[in-house]
Amino acid sequence: MSLSTVRRRLRQKFRSIALPDDLDEITCIDTAGEVHPENAGLYVEEVEAIWSAAQAVYRTGAHPLLSICLRRGGDIVLNRTIGYQRGDAADPNAVVADLTTPICLFSSSKGISAMLLHLLSEQGKIHLLDPVSYYIPEFAAHGKGFITIYQLLSHRAGVPGLGEDIDPDVLYDHERALEMICAAEPIEGHGHTAAYHAITGGFLLDELIRRTTGMNARQYMDRYFRKPLGMRYFRYGVTRRDLPRVAEHRNTGLPPGKYVGGLLRDVLGIDYESAVDLSNSDAFKTAALPSANIYCTAEEAGRFFQMMLDYGTYQGNQVMAPLTVHRATQEVGKAQLDGSLKLPMRYSAGFMLGGSPFGIYGPETHYAFGHLGLSNVSCWADPERDISVAILNTGKPVVGTHILPTMKLQNRIADACRPVRNMKEEGLAFLQE
Repeated sequence: MSLSTVRRRLRQKFRSIALPDDLDEITCIDTAGEVHPENAGLYVEEVEAIWSAAQAVYRTGAHPLLSICLRRGGDIVLNRTIGYQRGDAADPNAVVADLTTPICLFSSSKGISAMLLHLLSEQGKIHLLDPVSYYIPEFAAHGKGFITIYQLLSHRAGVPGLGEDIDPDVLYDHERALEMICAAEPIEGHGHTAAYHAITGGFLLDELIRRTTGMNARQYMDRYFRKPLGMRYFRYGVTRRDLPRVAEHRNTGLPPGKYVGGLLRDVLGIDYESAVDLSNSDAFKTAALPSANIYCTAEEAGRFFQMMLDYGTYQGNQVMAPLTVHRATQEVGKAQLDGSLKLPMRYSAGFMLGGSPFGIYGPETHYAFGHLGLSNVSCWADPERDISVAILNTGKPVVGTHILPTMKLQNRIADACRPVRNMKEEGLAFLQE
């Protein structure tokens, strides 16, 4: 059997995309925005190693599009894309992506959305330790009355899913979804059990904003995040004008097996691969789903997390108070087995936290906060290293050849961006500023 035949069969087995001979043909680099590595306290060789690791992830064929933005000390060190908005090298009608192609964050949206409730608290419109039912009385049904907003933000609200085999159209019907969530029997009504809320939390978040401000989540985020941060996209869904620009998603990697597929079905409410296909519909792309569909560029996602690193400021403007950022990024408790994901997780009230000796953002990332998104999207900030990172992609593999290269990319970032802050001594420095 020839080497080309082996490669072709492996590509078919792992449903890899077709790659061009030269990645430079499909690479876009922000030459105007990137600073010289030494200006950010890094060596040229270290940044080149990070970029080589990103290219290695792309060469696995797991992602039609990969986009990365890395800031160090507020300066953009890398802002680059590789790949296609739609299609691949075997498609004569393929469209190459660029730095302005909007990409869906999926569940990485959750951390950003959580900050809307923290901002509501800062504005005095809610208190995070109030019961959700104080603002949404019908949520109290079946013993859920004691569940607090803080517990909702930390995946302890007891309603992690909408049930099995849900009608996908319920995602686009806010009132119907809210009614189902409020009427649901909780898995546990005291907030003791962490169980990842893939979709449900977003509807409750949206309703809390509606009942306390008169705006919906899209309008509230537009006023307090998108516009103050000068974003082009960064919204729930896209406008119909921008639909032709949106990056398409693809099922890649090995098909989920019985166990993994069943686990993902329990988390999402529908078959995993059907969920990926659903995300390419115009209905999904234009909906407002606070748990699942912020569209933006990697630079915009990184810009938000840089604002968080800077204690709520952007270009001299105070977007939110430093204490608000602090409250949102402190752990709820030590890592424990998540009842939905079946993995040990560390949560804050809104974010997935890193860990030591190893965490979801790489080695020795105890102070990192951010969120993962279906299935390999990663957005995070690490105050100890003074970095904000966004790695967005459009392939949706669960098991595949991308896993080790993706871990290596995170390791390269952590190794190059060595700690520059003693968090035990400087972690509350914002109080003196």
